[in-house]
Amino acid sequence: MSCKTCEMVARRDAGDAPPWDNILRTPEWDVVHAYDTSHEGWLVVVLRRHVTSLSEMTDHEAAELGRLTRDVSAALERVLGVPRTYIVQFAEHPLHPHVHVHLIARPEDLAKELRGPGIFTRLGVIKSSRVPVERMNEIALAVRAQLTEPSA
Repeated sequence: MSCKTCEMVARRDAGDAPPWDNILRTPEWDVVHAYDTSHEGWLVVVLRRHVTSLSEMTDHEAAELGRLTRDVSAALERVLGVPRTYIVQFAEHPLHPHVHVHLIARPEDLAKELRGPGIFTRLGVIKSSRVPVERMNEIALAVRAQLTEPSA
């Protein structure tokens, strides 16, 4: 079976990823903006090695995931001015059976029908409805700056 997630990790390894697909890289994880969403600030934390279950993670990968979800959520909240983020992990899509965690900006004024699981209607959308590449890059660079600035 083909894994698009692994293909995208390889593209990052080769240095061919745009800013939205290369927000932050650690030895175990990549942080990226989802490419097929109409929702600004839909980030994905991707395990760099191919595993299909959270139970297959090493202790180090699991610990780093906890830190990354906290830090990326805080950065996303500051950059987009949202009060919180959603966190979701399924890895059920046939092209993405690889452990990855969605961190989704949750604006205060999010429509009721989009709250909770309804937010997934904003993923897998047609190209003309997607967040423009320029805006994804802008968000990515701002989040990267938040994550890489030395603490005051």
